[in-house]
Amino acid sequence: MENVAKPAVEDLLVRIWGMNAKGKAFSQNAYARNLASDGALLSGVDHPLTPGDTIGIQNQDKKARFRVVTSRDAGLPHRIQVEVQLVTGQKCPWEAQIPTKPVTRGILTPRINSKRRFERLRVPFPIEIRDDRGGPAMQTAASDISGRGCYVESQAPLPLGTPLTIIFWIDSEKIVTPALVRTCDPGVGMGIEFIGLSSQNQGRVQQAVEKAFVGSRGF
Repeated sequence: MENVAKPAVEDLLVRIWGMNAKGKAFSQNAYARNLASDGALLSGVDHPLTPGDTIGIQNQDKKARFRVVTSRDAGLPHRIQVEVQLVTGQKCPWEAQIPTKPVTRGILTPRINSKRRFERLRVPFPIEIRDDRGGPAMQTAASDISGRGCYVESQAPLPLGTPLTIIFWIDSEKIVTPALVRTCDPGVGMGIEFIGLSSQNQGRVQQAVEKAFVGSRGF
């Protein structure tokens, strides 16, 4: 029988996914401890990871992206232990499980002087992605989106700098905009910037996203 110890009481069962150090996509359960609003320590990870990697973590129905800070082989029963930090702009998926209210390290504090003109909101938003280099169009949904861009979860994201055409609908109007892949997180997804929307259409997209966000919460 495998010598795996039971998790401690404070451990939180989560699902993690991404691309391991060998370049292969993975998805597994792990345990999170030392919970904070901007990070945690993962135990029971089966796949080697490298500091700087981006992984997805899901707690119940809440998902977010995290950067790997440290990774070490702790041996049984913990296997690989990984310290992770919340990606800026993401919402902590275990806020309700934090036992005390720690002082955050600034990642989740309001970004009053943020250069981002429109806040990305985590709401499924149907879009069509066309790779300008060729190939079939992809019907999908952005996991978070604003008037300036979006993030699409994918185990095989397109390379950094890939030129795209993004198509979506606002009410009954079809919106088409050129775009670029600005971030590529292997095994997790890609950040896309809309580079052809007018200021007016950026505002319209933001209003549509905010409306969908409010509606998804039943307000």
